[in-house]
Amino acid sequence: MPPTSTVDRPSNVSEALARGRLGVPSVIFFVLSAAAPLTVVAGVVTTGYGVVGVTGIPLAFLLIAAVLALFSVGYVAMSRQVENAGAFYAYISRGLGRPAGVGAAWVALIAYNALQVGLYGTIGVAAEPVLDRIFGGHPHWSIVALVAWALVGLLGLLRVDLNGLVLAALLVAEIVVILVFDLGQIGNPAGGEVSFAAFSPDNLFVPGVGAVLVLAILGFVGFESAVVFSEESKDPKRTVPLATYLSVAIIAALYALSSWTMTVAVGPDQIVAAAGEQSVGLIFNLAGEHLGDTAVTIGQALFLTSVLAAMISFHNTTARYTFALGRERVLPAVFGQTSPRSGAPRAASVAQSVLGLVVILLYAANGWDPVVKLFFWVGTTGGFGVLLLIAATSVAVIAYFARSGGGGENLWRRAVAPALATIALFVVIWLAVSNFADLLGVAPDSTLRWALPAVYPVAAVLGIGWALVLRSSRPDTYARIGLGAASAAAAVQPVEKPSAPADAEVSR
Repeated sequence: MPPTSTVDRPSNVSEALARGRLGVPSVIFFVLSAAAPLTVVAGVVTTGYGVVGVTGIPLAFLLIAAVLALFSVGYVAMSRQVENAGAFYAYISRGLGRPAGVGAAWVALIAYNALQVGLYGTIGVAAEPVLDRIFGGHPHWSIVALVAWALVGLLGLLRVDLNGLVLAALLVAEIVVILVFDLGQIGNPAGGEVSFAAFSPDNLFVPGVGAVLVLAILGFVGFESAVVFSEESKDPKRTVPLATYLSVAIIAALYALSSWTMTVAVGPDQIVAAAGEQSVGLIFNLAGEHLGDTAVTIGQALFLTSVLAAMISFHNTTARYTFALGRERVLPAVFGQTSPRSGAPRAASVAQSVLGLVVILLYAANGWDPVVKLFFWVGTTGGFGVLLLIAATSVAVIAYFARSGGGGENLWRRAVAPALATIALFVVIWLAVSNFADLLGVAPDSTLRWALPAVYPVAAVLGIGWALVLRSSRPDTYARIGLGAASAAAAVQPVEKPSAPADAEVSR
């Protein structure tokens, strides 16, 4: 009688994502939808001008794009070595060891769930002008949020390429309307003269630059998610690098252009006052003045779909992180199951939907402000968590290639670019922590100033502790951490001591 394993043999259906369904365009649609271009242009940019009072925001977007492009050099180089829907979790596990990887996984779950559920707080506001025009009124924000929740939850259970088609339609229309708004703004310069003052370093490196750089990097959150879909890509070694670099370039160009044309239309010396008075309405008011009411109506409708598209993208990203952890038994095994019909991470998607429902009902029942206390506070905190993960991953890339002997990558890709990115990212983190009260819009002595960012080191420590528990009590589970789809094989085969330097991280 052949020996049996103490671990049930996983099926290919239940523990593997559907392969070969996403090409470069589909992955870019997921990435850009998470970045929510119209939401950032209408909300983050105007907030930056009105609240922080710094007019160098267009230059800030370009500087942050340069930092993230440097990070992406090592990030995509490692994607050629490690294919895993867990992305940050997998990379940090392979680079800095399994305990650090599990700590990062817990941080990632909190951060991406925060970004996802935070969007439910703004969907009602985004829907107000659209519903007012159609029905002459609008329901309570929670009703709109529940409708969006149901739609996102349903799409999360369908084939990933179908989600990509939905995002494609929404995103193309969104980008087109942003560009039309930009043309309207640059075609009607204040004082009849186009000014490039917003790109001057003198207008960026002033008091408040830290807050502006953090706002800029929050606008890019989602660019890193191309790797999350690597297992479902048609050609991961080509799709992931192209999607990552193109996404950074497109986001940077779109944001820098849009934030600059606002200053052209209003005037560099008036943009702070105008944004402070009109807030999110600024871009739509400018469109109404230059392009007419029809353009405003279309823009407001696409602002609503922009938030919805971001929800769909973050839901898919979060579900795949949860799936990756369930597949490797870091979370309960049920989260590592996929739908036999669609190949979607079924249990992980349902869990994410349940969390969203609980948050919506909790805020509605207590009458909490959904925009400030859910969208802004929770969403900003989620973005900060992603920033921490990016920096930790940059360190992990350097460590991974140092131990593996280079993996065929040149010095620039495996060490120099990641090192430069790491230095820049830690500077941004320092600025973020120093300016967290400004980011939240609370008093410097507010408990929230330190309590919200402190969630992440606490989660990381707890995750590291859980990994150490697994190492002593469930070594078979511990051995699978960071292996991705290969963890299924590790579940039924004895773990051998690696002999090649390139696999040195597997023994950690």
